[in-house]
Amino acid sequence: MFSFRGDAHKIYLQLKNKNSKTHKDISETAEIKAYYESLDRETLQLIYYRMIKEQNGTGIIPIFVSAIPWLLFLFSGKVEEILFGNGNLLWVSFASVYMILLTLSVLFHFKEKAWAAFHLEIIKDILES
Repeated sequence: MFSFRGDAHKIYLQLKNKNSKTHKDISETAEIKAYYESLDRETLQLIYYRMIKEQNGTGIIPIFVSAIPWLLFLFSGKVEEILFGNGNLLWVSFASVYMILLTLSVLFHFKEKAWAAFHLEIIKDILES
């Protein structure tokens, strides 16, 4: 059944029906946490700083995606001539490719942000304990 509830609810439903120790997402999280726990505090602190940089660096993707329409706007006369000239359907191809790239880059952005937050929370918990 289709749901807008997201991954957190899907994991909850899967865990409710299975043993949580054998669930692949839980075992992957435990493996990542065990690795970070095996590192010394100074190395872990350096990794934490690097993860903060990575998390903040993913903001470049939306800036890039939002800059493309402004770039096209600068050359709108020429772009309009190329895309809509001679009655061809080149604009359909352009719009399709642009929307696919836009969708993929936004999905990539939020996945990267989620993974960075995931690792940062694990590292922060270990450093605080």
